[in-house]
Amino acid sequence: MALIVDIEKTLGDFHLKVNFTAEREVMALLGASGCGKSMTLKCIAGIVRPDKGHIELNGRVLFDSEKKIDLPPQKRKVGYLFQQYALFPHMTVEQNIRAGAHARSKAEREQAVREVLHAFRLEGLENNRPSQLSGGQQQRCALARILVGQPELVLLDEPFSALDAYLKWQVELELSDILKNLSCGTLFVTHNRDEVYRLCDTVSCMNRGKMEVMEPLKEFFQNPKTRTAAILSGCKNISAVERVDAHTLRAVDWGVTLHVKEREIADDIRAVGIRAHFLATVERPGEENVFPVNESEIWEDPFEWNISFRKNAECSWLQWKIAKTDWSPEMGIPKELYLKEEDILLLTDS
Repeated sequence: MALIVDIEKTLGDFHLKVNFTAEREVMALLGASGCGKSMTLKCIAGIVRPDKGHIELNGRVLFDSEKKIDLPPQKRKVGYLFQQYALFPHMTVEQNIRAGAHARSKAEREQAVREVLHAFRLEGLENNRPSQLSGGQQQRCALARILVGQPELVLLDEPFSALDAYLKWQVELELSDILKNLSCGTLFVTHNRDEVYRLCDTVSCMNRGKMEVMEPLKEFFQNPKTRTAAILSGCKNISAVERVDAHTLRAVDWGVTLHVKEREIADDIRAVGIRAHFLATVERPGEENVFPVNESEIWEDPFEWNISFRKNAECSWLQWKIAKTDWSPEMGIPKELYLKEEDILLLTDS
């Protein structure tokens, strides 16, 4: 599969401008609410018309503003899974699925419906209506309806947003198995980094209508390049910086100086990030990249301690997370914490 998207769309004060290519993979569009993720999907599906640009899927032009091409949704071969699944409440499971195969001959349609009922473990539920299904069964029915139409691309828009934590875990396991066996590519929209880490291959970080980065999954989480990417990947501690020299910077929000001897600090670095789990107690005197702990507060989670600390009242708080098996308040809060040089995240603004 090859998807090429280069579009712009303005709605009021919001301007969407995205340019990317996706192959046969599960690609995440990760970003905060209102950043343009769902609008991007709707433009690809033909639900929203871009103001200008080009969308191409496997060599077929779906939209081109200059050539006046704008295929209707039913001709795009794109399956769209809405947040609430959008099953027809008055139809049975079988009828809902059959509705997705309207473009196939009757014989093909009936054979395909039987096949997806079996593949999605919906046999025995054919005559049930959506209200009689669990959340996982509803999602399987909605996906079966999409896939029976033989799409070349599947769009998933916040597929777990309406589920409670326990049901979400069950449905996520089911979706993971389905995605592994899809013969087409998938775009997965979410604001949840954990879903991305468990389900996706590639990550695109969106911010204010634009894509800031697109990287393989592990690279995105291990080494985010921008401030937004660091926040979306779960980084709790971020400070603006002043570059002192090629290997030294000042974290102005925390009042500390950091050294990166093995890397050169580029001129466009504007911030530094530190993951809360990577801070550690000072093991020997003279360590570099040390953070004074002069003020602190302790917060308890079920399986770990969260210690907020700062140098003084003029500085911003940092967060240190540590497992309960490794530390307890009875051990006392250390007077200093330090960070290995390789764990310092150097970040641009975009």
